[in-house]
Amino acid sequence: MNQQFGGDWTQQKIEIVVSYARAYLTIMNKYPQFRTLYFDGFAGSGSISKEESEIDTVKGTAIRILEIDSPKTFDMYYFVEKNGAYKKDLEATIKSDFSIRNAFVVNEDCNKKLIDLAKFLKKERDFRVLAFIDPYGMVVKWSSIQALSGLGVDLWILVPTGIGVGRLLKNDGNISDGWYSKLEDFLGIKRGEIKERFYKEVSMQDLFGADITLHYKESNSIQKIHALYKERLSTVFRFVSDAFVLRNSQNSIMYHFVMATNNEAALKIANHIVKPKYKL
Repeated sequence: MNQQFGGDWTQQKIEIVVSYARAYLTIMNKYPQFRTLYFDGFAGSGSISKEESEIDTVKGTAIRILEIDSPKTFDMYYFVEKNGAYKKDLEATIKSDFSIRNAFVVNEDCNKKLIDLAKFLKKERDFRVLAFIDPYGMVVKWSSIQALSGLGVDLWILVPTGIGVGRLLKNDGNISDGWYSKLEDFLGIKRGEIKERFYKEVSMQDLFGADITLHYKESNSIQKIHALYKERLSTVFRFVSDAFVLRNSQNSIMYHFVMATNNEAALKIANHIVKPKYKL
C-alpha cells in the first residue's frame, strides 16, 4: 500500500533530508568513536504514489536513506509507523532489499518513541542521531520534542504552520476548549500566552451601551507561528535552521520545514542545503 504524493514539495522535502544525511554521514565517518542512528517518526510504507493507480511511484525518505552506503551507512535505523499496513510494507521492503542493514520497524505512536529515544540516548552516550519528523497535522506533542533536550540529535521537523496551527487560530478568537488544548499540547504554552501572541483586544460598547471586548487575529499570523515555534525549539536546541517554506498550488503557506541541532557546523550545513537549492 503506497502513500499519496503531496506534490513537488514532497520530493523537495525528501531531497533535503537525503542531502543532509549524506553530509551528516560524511562528517560522522571521521568520528568512529560515535555510533549513528537514523530515526524516522512517520516512516510510511517506503513508496509514495503519484497517481491513484499506484503505477507512478517515488521512493519515500526511508528507502532513500537506506540506499546511502557511501561514505558509510548508519549503524542503526529506527522506523516508526502507526499505520499497520504501511509498517508491514516497509518491513517487507527492508527484509527483501536491505537485509544487511541494522534496521527496526515498529508499529507505534511517534510521541512515545521520541520519549523512548531520549531515554535510550541518556544511557547510550556514544550514539548520535539524525531524526526526521514528518507528522500528519499537529500530532507531535511539545513534551515529546522537549524530551530531546541536551542530547546528540539533529532534528528535521515539518511544522504545520498554515494547515495546522493557522487553521485553529480563528480570526475572531472564538476558539473551543478542545482546539486550545490541541494548541497547548503542540506549542507547549498556555492559552493565555497564545491569545497574547496572536490576538489584539479591542474594547468598545455595543448598541445598548454595554462594554464588550472583541479579539482580532494579528496580521501575518503564519509567519508569527513559525517564529514562535522556532523560538520554542531554541529552548531545547542551541540552533535552529532557516526554514524551507512549503506552499500549495494557490501559493498559500502550508508548512515550515526546519532543522534543530546543538551543533553549529550542522546548522551551517542545513542552511546551505535549504537556501540555494530549495528556496521558494
